[in-house]
Amino acid sequence: MRRTRIVILITTTILLCIGIVMIYSSSAIYASEKFGDSTFFLKKHLLYLAIGLILSFLVMSFDYQKLKLFVKFGYLFSIVLLGLVLVPYIGIEAGGARRWLKIAWFSFQPAEFAKVVLIIYLADFFSRRQERLKDFFFGFLPAAITTLLVAGLILVQPDLGNSVVVIFVAFVLYFAAGINLKHITSCVLVSIPVLYFLVFSVPYRKARMMAFLNPWLDPRGTGFQIIQSFLALGLGGLIGVGLGKSQQKLFYLPASHTDFIFSIIGEELGLLGTLSVIIIFTIFIWHGAKVALKAGDLFGKLLALGLVVKIAFETIVNIGVTTGMLPTKGLPLPFISYGGTSLAMNMMSVGLLLNIARRKGL
Repeated sequence: MRRTRIVILITTTILLCIGIVMIYSSSAIYASEKFGDSTFFLKKHLLYLAIGLILSFLVMSFDYQKLKLFVKFGYLFSIVLLGLVLVPYIGIEAGGARRWLKIAWFSFQPAEFAKVVLIIYLADFFSRRQERLKDFFFGFLPAAITTLLVAGLILVQPDLGNSVVVIFVAFVLYFAAGINLKHITSCVLVSIPVLYFLVFSVPYRKARMMAFLNPWLDPRGTGFQIIQSFLALGLGGLIGVGLGKSQQKLFYLPASHTDFIFSIIGEELGLLGTLSVIIIFTIFIWHGAKVALKAGDLFGKLLALGLVVKIAFETIVNIGVTTGMLPTKGLPLPFISYGGTSLAMNMMSVGLLLNIARRKGL
């Protein structure tokens, strides 16, 4: 699978390069106004990119099977980090949420780390307990408890978006590993009213849902961001207004370098630019899925599948939000959006995919 490894490496590199260019383009004016340095966000992004490169080379340097030796410790460590985020004066509060830890100048989002660790943990758990996966108490229940603990701690930050990512990826792994379909179906049916309650019992989430259904009901409030995203995509037309010439990034479109960077790509590079990004992601996901299908062992198959599904799901949600097909939810566009921990963890995920592919000789 040498060709598969090359394609994954090339598509990841292209996406990272697009991210570097678009983060500077979308954030330079805002960074200059707020911090007096037009390269403020770009420099931080490049720092996390360097950390991501180090992590990806590290996970490629040893047999991925050895992850099984440390995964329980990693899972417990991720739970501790998620708990520390909620502690006053330790976790950083921003926008009414506690999602970050900060050590000196370095900030870190434990939820991103926990998502990857949980995938490794579940892949190991399912590969070891194949004979008992159909059993509720020895197969489904332990996996569900470990998943819900991570999702629950993320949810109370509050961060519904990453909680949904955790649950969705876990369900895919449950199904692929061979968990009893009745147990999965029952859990999904229970999750639907819970998700409904979590959305409509919290005022700001309900407002976002109403804005998704009709953003023009409150064009200067909850509907403002998505309307500005529509304007950016519409202004871009077929070929865009030109790189660096976006108007919406001039303090009109909030989070233009993070959650809504796809809108700026659409405005500056047009439909051709956005379609190109989607095609590159599709090629990456397709070849990542090939690694999962052809991996030499069940642990490798499930690990590769979980990592690819996570990246694919976050990509679909981000693009769906910016184009108005999904309710607003703060998930960055993998490899492209500004978001340090997310970038580093996604690059580590690519390193693991390449490791799995290399061991099989793919």
